[in-house]
Amino acid sequence: MGKKIAKEVSIAVADAVAQCRVDVISAYPITPMTHIVEHLAELVNNGELDAEYIAVESEHAALSACIGASAAGARTFTSTAAQGLMFMYEMLYIASGFRLPIVMVIANRALSSPISIWNDHGDVMTMRDAGWIQTFAENGQEAVDLIYHAYKVAEKAFLPVAVNLDGFIVTHVVEPVELLDQEQVDKYLPPLRMKYKLDPKKPITIGAIGVPEIYTEARKAQDEALKASYKIVVQAWREFEKISGRRYNPIETYRMDDAEVALVLIGSLAETAMNAVDVLREKGKKVGLVRIRLWRPFPMQDFLKAIGKVKALCVFDRALSPGATGGPVGIEVRSALYQSNKRPKVLNIIGGLGGRDVTAEDFMELFDRTYSFLKARPRFSYEIYGVKE
Repeated sequence: MGKKIAKEVSIAVADAVAQCRVDVISAYPITPMTHIVEHLAELVNNGELDAEYIAVESEHAALSACIGASAAGARTFTSTAAQGLMFMYEMLYIASGFRLPIVMVIANRALSSPISIWNDHGDVMTMRDAGWIQTFAENGQEAVDLIYHAYKVAEKAFLPVAVNLDGFIVTHVVEPVELLDQEQVDKYLPPLRMKYKLDPKKPITIGAIGVPEIYTEARKAQDEALKASYKIVVQAWREFEKISGRRYNPIETYRMDDAEVALVLIGSLAETAMNAVDVLREKGKKVGLVRIRLWRPFPMQDFLKAIGKVKALCVFDRALSPGATGGPVGIEVRSALYQSNKRPKVLNIIGGLGGRDVTAEDFMELFDRTYSFLKARPRFSYEIYGVKE
Protein backbone atom coordinates (compact mmCIF):
# COMPACT_ATOMS: atom_id res chain seq x y z
CA MET A 1 0.00 0.00 0.00
CA GLY A 2 1.06 3.57 -0.55
CA LYS A 3 1.49 6.07 2.27
CA LYS A 4 -0.69 9.09 2.96
CA ILE A 5 0.76 12.38 1.76
CA ALA A 6 -0.78 15.83 2.14
CA LYS A 7 -1.59 17.09 -1.34
CA GLU A 8 -3.93 19.49 -3.03
CA VAL A 9 -6.70 17.23 -4.30
CA SER A 10 -6.35 18.47 -7.90
CA ILE A 11 -2.68 17.49 -7.88
CA ALA A 12 -3.47 14.09 -6.37
CA VAL A 13 -6.13 13.50 -9.02
CA ALA A 14 -3.62 14.35 -11.77
CA ASP A 15 -1.10 11.95 -10.22
CA ALA A 16 -3.72 9.20 -10.21
CA VAL A 17 -4.49 9.87 -13.88
CA ALA A 18 -0.77 9.59 -14.65
CA GLN A 19 -0.58 6.29 -12.77
CA CYS A 20 -3.31 4.98 -15.08
CA ARG A 21 -0.80 5.38 -17.91
CA VAL A 22 -2.96 7.57 -20.11
CA ASP A 23 -1.88 7.98 -23.71
CA VAL A 24 -3.60 11.25 -24.60
CA ILE A 25 -4.63 14.25 -22.49
CA SER A 26 -6.65 16.95 -24.20
CA ALA A 27 -7.90 19.91 -22.22
CA TYR A 28 -8.75 23.59 -22.13
CA PRO A 29 -8.35 25.18 -18.68
CA ILE A 30 -11.27 26.59 -16.73
CA THR A 31 -11.64 27.37 -13.05
CA PRO A 32 -11.77 25.32 -10.82
CA MET A 33 -10.29 22.34 -12.65
CA THR A 34 -7.20 24.10 -14.05
CA HIS A 35 -4.68 22.68 -11.56
CA ILE A 36 -5.51 19.14 -12.67
CA VAL A 37 -4.54 19.63 -16.29
CA GLU A 38 -1.69 22.03 -15.45
CA HIS A 39 -0.05 19.35 -13.32
CA LEU A 40 -0.54 16.75 -16.03
CA ALA A 41 1.12 19.16 -18.50
CA GLU A 42 4.07 19.44 -16.13
CA LEU A 43 4.37 15.67 -15.83
CA VAL A 44 4.39 15.27 -19.61
CA ASN A 45 6.82 18.17 -20.13
CA ASN A 46 9.21 16.79 -17.49
CA GLY A 47 9.22 13.35 -19.05
CA GLU A 48 7.52 11.78 -16.02
CA LEU A 49 4.47 10.77 -18.07
CA ASP A 50 4.75 9.30 -21.56
CA ALA A 51 1.64 10.81 -23.11
CA GLU A 52 0.54 13.22 -25.80
CA TYR A 53 -0.71 16.49 -24.31
CA ILE A 54 -2.97 18.42 -26.70
CA ALA A 55 -3.50 22.09 -25.81
CA VAL A 56 -6.65 22.93 -27.75
CA GLU A 57 -8.55 26.14 -28.40
CA SER A 58 -11.78 25.24 -26.60
CA GLU A 59 -13.58 22.62 -24.53
CA HIS A 60 -15.48 21.49 -27.61
CA ALA A 61 -12.13 20.75 -29.25
CA ALA A 62 -10.83 19.08 -26.08
CA LEU A 63 -13.50 16.41 -26.05
CA SER A 64 -13.39 16.14 -29.85
CA ALA A 65 -9.67 15.31 -29.65
CA CYS A 66 -10.37 12.73 -26.94
CA ILE A 67 -13.02 11.13 -29.13
CA GLY A 68 -10.61 10.79 -32.04
CA ALA A 69 -7.81 9.48 -29.84
CA SER A 70 -10.06 7.02 -28.02
CA ALA A 71 -11.53 5.76 -31.28
CA ALA A 72 -7.96 4.99 -32.38
CA GLY A 73 -7.37 2.93 -29.24
CA ALA A 74 -5.71 5.43 -26.89
CA ARG A 75 -6.45 5.74 -23.16
CA THR A 76 -7.64 9.33 -22.87
CA PHE A 77 -8.38 11.97 -20.24
CA THR A 78 -9.95 15.41 -20.10
CA SER A 79 -11.44 17.70 -17.50
CA THR A 80 -13.77 20.68 -17.41
CA ALA A 81 -16.37 22.63 -15.41
CA ALA A 82 -19.48 24.76 -15.81
CA GLN A 83 -19.41 26.79 -19.06
CA GLY A 84 -16.68 24.48 -20.34
CA LEU A 85 -19.00 21.52 -20.00
CA MET A 86 -21.69 23.46 -21.84
CA PHE A 87 -19.25 24.10 -24.69
CA MET A 88 -18.57 20.34 -24.85
CA TYR A 89 -22.23 19.50 -24.98
CA GLU A 90 -22.52 18.34 -28.59
CA MET A 91 -19.59 15.99 -28.14
CA LEU A 92 -20.87 14.43 -24.89
CA TYR A 93 -23.52 12.53 -26.82
CA ILE A 94 -21.10 11.52 -29.54
CA ALA A 95 -18.60 10.08 -27.03
CA SER A 96 -21.25 7.89 -25.42
CA GLY A 97 -22.93 7.00 -28.70
CA PHE A 98 -19.59 5.82 -30.08
CA ARG A 99 -19.14 3.72 -26.89
CA LEU A 100 -15.72 5.22 -26.15
CA PRO A 101 -14.03 4.66 -22.74
CA ILE A 102 -13.08 8.29 -22.11
CA VAL A 103 -12.61 9.50 -18.53
CA MET A 104 -13.43 13.09 -17.61
CA VAL A 105 -13.24 14.91 -14.29
CA ILE A 106 -15.86 17.60 -13.78
CA ALA A 107 -14.94 20.15 -11.10
CA ASN A 108 -18.54 21.04 -10.41
CA ARG A 109 -19.28 24.75 -10.67
CA ALA A 110 -22.37 26.94 -10.94
CA LEU A 111 -23.52 28.02 -14.39
CA SER A 112 -23.90 31.62 -15.54
CA SER A 113 -25.75 33.84 -15.33
CA PRO A 114 -24.93 35.63 -13.08
CA ILE A 115 -21.28 34.65 -13.44
CA SER A 116 -20.14 32.37 -10.63
CA ILE A 117 -16.93 30.40 -10.21
CA TRP A 118 -18.19 28.69 -7.06
CA ASN A 119 -19.59 25.24 -6.53
CA ASP A 120 -22.95 23.70 -7.10
CA HIS A 121 -24.18 20.85 -9.32
CA GLY A 122 -25.89 22.87 -12.00
CA ASP A 123 -23.32 21.90 -14.62
CA VAL A 124 -23.34 18.10 -14.31
CA MET A 125 -27.11 17.88 -13.89
CA THR A 126 -27.50 19.16 -17.43
CA MET A 127 -25.81 15.99 -18.75
CA ARG A 128 -28.04 13.46 -16.97
CA ASP A 129 -29.25 12.17 -20.33
CA ALA A 130 -25.92 12.22 -22.16
CA GLY A 131 -25.28 8.50 -21.72
CA TRP A 132 -22.22 8.77 -19.45
CA ILE A 133 -21.57 6.74 -16.32
CA GLN A 134 -21.37 9.33 -13.53
CA THR A 135 -19.91 9.08 -10.01
CA PHE A 136 -19.45 11.61 -7.19
CA ALA A 137 -16.61 12.05 -4.70
CA GLU A 138 -17.07 13.55 -1.24
CA ASN A 139 -13.39 14.20 -0.46
CA GLY A 140 -9.87 13.94 -1.84
CA GLN A 141 -9.32 10.26 -1.15
CA GLU A 142 -12.53 9.35 -2.88
CA ALA A 143 -11.62 11.57 -5.83
CA VAL A 144 -8.34 9.70 -6.32
CA ASP A 145 -9.94 6.29 -5.89
CA LEU A 146 -12.71 7.10 -8.35
CA ILE A 147 -10.10 7.90 -11.03
CA TYR A 148 -8.68 4.37 -10.88
CA HIS A 149 -12.22 3.01 -10.79
CA ALA A 150 -13.34 5.14 -13.74
CA TYR A 151 -10.79 3.66 -16.14
CA LYS A 152 -11.54 0.13 -14.96
CA VAL A 153 -15.26 0.65 -15.58
CA ALA A 154 -14.97 2.64 -18.82
CA GLU A 155 -12.79 -0.01 -20.43
CA LYS A 156 -15.04 -2.88 -19.34
CA ALA A 157 -18.33 -1.21 -20.26
CA PHE A 158 -17.00 0.73 -23.27
CA LEU A 159 -18.76 3.84 -22.09
CA PRO A 160 -17.35 7.21 -21.00
CA VAL A 161 -17.18 7.99 -17.28
CA ALA A 162 -17.51 11.38 -15.58
CA VAL A 163 -16.02 11.70 -12.09
CA ASN A 164 -17.52 14.67 -10.22
CA LEU A 165 -15.65 16.71 -7.60
CA ASP A 166 -17.11 19.76 -5.90
CA GLY A 167 -15.19 22.76 -7.21
CA PHE A 168 -12.89 24.43 -4.66
CA ILE A 169 -14.54 22.56 -1.77
CA VAL A 170 -12.74 19.40 -2.91
CA THR A 171 -10.47 20.39 -5.80
CA HIS A 172 -8.41 23.04 -3.98
CA VAL A 173 -8.26 21.55 -0.49
CA VAL A 174 -5.03 20.01 0.82
CA GLU A 175 -5.82 16.63 2.35
CA PRO A 176 -3.92 13.48 3.35
CA VAL A 177 -4.33 11.24 0.32
CA GLU A 178 -3.09 7.71 -0.29
CA LEU A 179 -2.19 6.83 -3.87
CA LEU A 180 -1.88 3.20 -4.87
CA ASP A 181 1.54 1.80 -5.70
CA GLN A 182 2.18 1.70 -9.44
CA GLU A 183 2.29 -2.10 -9.37
CA GLN A 184 -1.17 -2.16 -7.82
CA VAL A 185 -2.52 0.20 -10.48
CA ASP A 186 -1.03 -1.88 -13.28
CA LYS A 187 -2.57 -5.04 -11.86
CA TYR A 188 -5.98 -3.39 -11.38
CA LEU A 189 -5.92 -1.63 -14.74
CA PRO A 190 -4.35 -3.71 -17.53
CA PRO A 191 -3.48 -2.13 -20.90
CA LEU A 192 -6.44 -0.99 -22.98
CA ARG A 193 -7.49 -3.42 -25.69
CA MET A 194 -10.11 -2.10 -28.12
CA LYS A 195 -11.91 -4.75 -30.14
CA TYR A 196 -13.05 -2.13 -32.64
CA LYS A 197 -10.85 0.88 -33.34
CA LEU A 198 -9.79 3.10 -36.19
CA ASP A 199 -6.89 1.37 -37.93
CA PRO A 200 -5.76 1.95 -41.56
CA LYS A 201 -4.88 -1.73 -41.77
CA LYS A 202 -8.38 -2.82 -40.75
CA PRO A 203 -10.75 -0.06 -41.85
CA ILE A 204 -14.11 0.26 -40.06
CA THR A 205 -16.84 2.88 -39.97
CA ILE A 206 -17.65 4.72 -36.74
CA GLY A 207 -20.45 7.24 -36.47
CA ALA A 208 -22.28 6.57 -39.71
CA ILE A 209 -25.67 8.16 -40.28
CA GLY A 210 -28.56 6.57 -38.38
CA VAL A 211 -31.54 6.50 -40.68
CA PRO A 212 -35.00 6.28 -39.05
CA GLU A 213 -35.12 2.53 -39.62
CA ILE A 214 -32.23 1.89 -37.18
CA TYR A 215 -31.95 4.98 -34.97
CA THR A 216 -34.35 3.78 -32.27
CA GLU A 217 -32.61 0.41 -32.06
CA ALA A 218 -29.22 2.09 -31.74
CA ARG A 219 -30.45 4.31 -28.91
CA LYS A 220 -32.04 1.36 -27.13
CA ALA A 221 -28.77 -0.56 -27.37
CA GLN A 222 -26.98 2.39 -25.79
CA ASP A 223 -29.53 2.54 -22.97
CA GLU A 224 -29.19 -1.19 -22.32
CA ALA A 225 -25.40 -0.86 -22.24
CA LEU A 226 -25.62 1.92 -19.65
CA LYS A 227 -27.99 -0.10 -17.48
CA ALA A 228 -25.75 -3.16 -17.81
CA SER A 229 -22.76 -1.11 -16.65
CA TYR A 230 -24.17 -1.21 -13.11
CA LYS A 231 -22.72 -4.68 -12.52
CA ILE A 232 -19.37 -3.60 -13.95
CA VAL A 233 -19.31 -0.57 -11.64
CA VAL A 234 -20.01 -2.66 -8.56
CA GLN A 235 -17.54 -5.41 -9.52
CA ALA A 236 -14.81 -2.84 -10.12
CA TRP A 237 -15.40 -1.43 -6.62
CA ARG A 238 -15.19 -4.91 -5.11
CA GLU A 239 -11.87 -5.50 -6.88
CA PHE A 240 -10.63 -2.11 -5.73
CA GLU A 241 -11.51 -2.93 -2.14
CA LYS A 242 -9.31 -6.02 -2.26
CA ILE A 243 -6.21 -4.02 -3.15
CA SER A 244 -6.90 -0.83 -1.17
CA GLY A 245 -9.09 -1.83 1.77
CA ARG A 246 -11.48 1.01 0.87
CA ARG A 247 -15.07 0.08 0.11
CA TYR A 248 -17.46 1.95 -2.16
CA ASN A 249 -21.11 1.35 -3.02
CA PRO A 250 -23.60 2.90 -5.44
CA ILE A 251 -25.63 4.18 -2.49
CA GLU A 252 -24.01 4.72 0.90
CA THR A 253 -25.71 5.34 4.23
CA TYR A 254 -24.95 6.80 7.64
CA ARG A 255 -26.87 5.81 10.79
CA MET A 256 -29.86 4.57 8.81
CA ASP A 257 -30.59 1.34 10.75
CA ASP A 258 -33.61 2.73 12.65
CA ALA A 259 -34.02 6.13 10.99
CA GLU A 260 -37.47 7.72 10.89
CA VAL A 261 -36.46 10.56 8.60
CA ALA A 262 -33.44 10.81 6.33
CA LEU A 263 -31.51 13.33 4.31
CA VAL A 264 -30.58 12.45 0.72
CA LEU A 265 -27.76 14.26 -1.06
CA ILE A 266 -24.75 14.07 -3.38
CA GLY A 267 -21.19 15.32 -2.97
CA SER A 268 -18.99 16.91 -0.32
CA LEU A 269 -21.81 18.31 1.82
CA ALA A 270 -22.45 14.76 3.00
CA GLU A 271 -19.61 15.13 5.49
CA THR A 272 -21.19 18.27 6.94
CA ALA A 273 -24.54 16.50 7.08
CA MET A 274 -22.99 13.63 9.08
CA ASN A 275 -22.15 16.10 11.85
CA ALA A 276 -25.79 17.20 11.94
CA VAL A 277 -26.92 13.57 12.14
CA ASP A 278 -24.57 12.92 15.07
CA VAL A 279 -25.80 15.94 17.04
CA LEU A 280 -29.47 15.05 16.54
CA ARG A 281 -28.83 11.40 17.39
CA GLU A 282 -27.38 12.53 20.72
CA LYS A 283 -30.68 14.35 21.30
CA GLY A 284 -32.61 11.14 20.68
CA LYS A 285 -33.85 11.89 17.17
CA LYS A 286 -33.78 8.96 14.77
CA VAL A 287 -32.27 10.61 11.71
CA GLY A 288 -29.99 9.26 9.01
CA LEU A 289 -28.21 10.08 5.78
CA VAL A 290 -28.36 8.54 2.30
CA ARG A 291 -25.51 9.47 -0.06
CA ILE A 292 -25.69 8.85 -3.79
CA ARG A 293 -22.29 7.74 -5.10
CA LEU A 294 -23.42 6.45 -8.51
CA TRP A 295 -25.68 8.89 -10.32
CA ARG A 296 -25.86 7.19 -13.73
CA PRO A 297 -26.97 4.52 -14.15
CA PHE A 298 -29.24 5.39 -11.23
CA PRO A 299 -29.12 2.49 -8.72
CA MET A 300 -32.82 2.38 -7.93
CA GLN A 301 -32.89 -0.93 -6.02
CA ASP A 302 -29.92 0.10 -3.88
CA PHE A 303 -31.67 3.37 -3.10
CA LEU A 304 -34.95 1.74 -2.13
CA LYS A 305 -33.11 -0.68 0.14
CA ALA A 306 -31.10 2.14 1.71
CA ILE A 307 -34.07 4.24 2.78
CA GLY A 308 -35.47 1.38 4.86
CA LYS A 309 -38.74 2.28 6.54
CA VAL A 310 -38.27 6.02 6.82
CA LYS A 311 -41.44 8.07 7.04
CA ALA A 312 -40.04 11.13 5.28
CA LEU A 313 -37.06 12.11 3.14
CA CYS A 314 -35.43 15.50 2.77
CA VAL A 315 -33.77 15.49 -0.64
CA PHE A 316 -31.16 18.23 -0.85
CA ASP A 317 -30.44 19.35 -4.41
CA ARG A 318 -27.56 21.61 -5.38
CA ALA A 319 -29.06 22.39 -8.78
CA LEU A 320 -32.20 24.20 -9.89
CA SER A 321 -34.45 23.02 -12.70
CA PRO A 322 -36.40 26.21 -13.43
CA GLY A 323 -40.07 25.57 -14.05
CA ALA A 324 -39.88 21.89 -13.06
CA THR A 325 -41.61 20.15 -10.16
CA GLY A 326 -38.43 19.84 -8.10
CA GLY A 327 -34.66 19.58 -8.30
CA PRO A 328 -32.97 16.90 -10.43
CA VAL A 329 -32.29 14.58 -7.50
CA GLY A 330 -35.71 15.19 -6.00
CA ILE A 331 -37.43 14.28 -9.27
CA GLU A 332 -35.26 11.15 -9.57
CA VAL A 333 -36.14 10.08 -6.03
CA ARG A 334 -39.86 10.55 -6.59
CA SER A 335 -39.64 8.51 -9.78
CA ALA A 336 -37.92 5.68 -7.90
CA LEU A 337 -40.51 5.75 -5.12
CA TYR A 338 -43.40 5.75 -7.57
CA GLN A 339 -42.14 2.42 -8.92
CA SER A 340 -42.11 0.83 -5.45
CA ASN A 341 -44.42 0.18 -2.54
CA LYS A 342 -42.40 2.56 -0.38
CA ARG A 343 -44.00 5.98 -0.27
CA PRO A 344 -42.37 8.20 2.36
CA LYS A 345 -43.13 11.89 2.14
CA VAL A 346 -40.51 13.89 0.24
CA LEU A 347 -39.39 17.41 1.09
CA ASN A 348 -37.17 18.60 -1.76
CA ILE A 349 -34.83 21.47 -0.85
CA ILE A 350 -32.71 23.29 -3.42
CA GLY A 351 -29.76 24.96 -1.70
CA GLY A 352 -26.06 25.71 -1.73
CA LEU A 353 -26.40 27.33 -5.14
CA GLY A 354 -23.44 29.29 -6.43
CA GLY A 355 -21.30 28.19 -3.51
CA ARG A 356 -23.53 29.52 -0.73
CA ASP A 357 -22.55 27.97 2.60
CA VAL A 358 -24.65 25.16 4.02
CA THR A 359 -23.77 24.39 7.62
CA ALA A 360 -24.46 21.55 10.02
CA GLU A 361 -26.93 23.90 11.72
CA ASP A 362 -28.76 24.32 8.41
CA PHE A 363 -29.08 20.56 8.06
CA MET A 364 -30.35 20.28 11.64
CA GLU A 365 -33.02 22.83 10.77
CA LEU A 366 -33.93 20.85 7.66
CA PHE A 367 -34.27 17.68 9.71
CA ASP A 368 -36.66 19.52 12.06
CA ARG A 369 -38.65 20.75 9.08
CA THR A 370 -38.80 17.22 7.71
CA TYR A 371 -40.29 16.01 11.00
CA SER A 372 -42.86 18.81 10.76
CA PHE A 373 -43.57 17.85 7.16
CA LEU A 374 -44.77 14.46 8.40
CA LYS A 375 -47.86 16.24 9.74
CA ALA A 376 -48.48 18.21 6.54
CA ARG A 377 -51.10 17.25 3.99
CA PRO A 378 -48.98 17.16 0.77
CA ARG A 379 -46.79 14.15 0.14
CA PHE A 380 -44.25 16.22 -1.75
CA SER A 381 -43.02 19.79 -1.52
CA TYR A 382 -40.00 21.67 -2.80
CA GLU A 383 -38.45 25.06 -2.26
CA ILE A 384 -35.26 27.04 -2.69
CA TYR A 385 -33.54 27.27 0.68
CA GLY A 386 -32.04 30.43 2.19
CA VAL A 387 -33.49 32.98 -0.24
CA LYS A 388 -32.78 36.50 0.96
CA GLU A 389 -35.88 38.69 0.81
